Amino acid sequence: MEGKSKFTLVVLALFGGFVLFCSGWFLSRASYSEPYQVNTVRQPAAEESGSPEAEGEAARPDSLLPGETIDVNTADIYDLQRLPGIGETRARDIIAYREKHGPFQTVDELMEVSGIGPGILEGLREYASVGSE
Repeated sequence: MEGKSKFTLVVLALFGGFVLFCSGWFLSRASYSEPYQVNTVRQPAAEESGSPEAEGEAARPDSLLPGETIDVNTADIYDLQRLPGIGETRARDIIAYREKHGPFQTVDELMEVSGIGPGILEGLREYASVGSE
């Protein structure tokens, strides 16, 4: 080690110590296995649950069938949600409005329901009916 300065020897010693430390840490972590935990929840199928609600919901289509119209005076919340632009809140508002004010006379009367404007009304006009139309 002749010809090397004390500074170079100190740097080499620190570097060697760093390499030994990193090697030991890496080898200790490589042999240490952390257990993985996976949690799953199994949803019962409609036929397994046996509840009439699950069977009825499974039989309902999510969207309108070709040529189908929905009578807004007799439809329940699920059928109203199948109309374009009508979600759960607007469906509840439609039901509350017809319970308070009676059956709708025309589809245009849906504009009186909170949250239904001209754009939504035009989108659902061909799919909604009031029974007498």
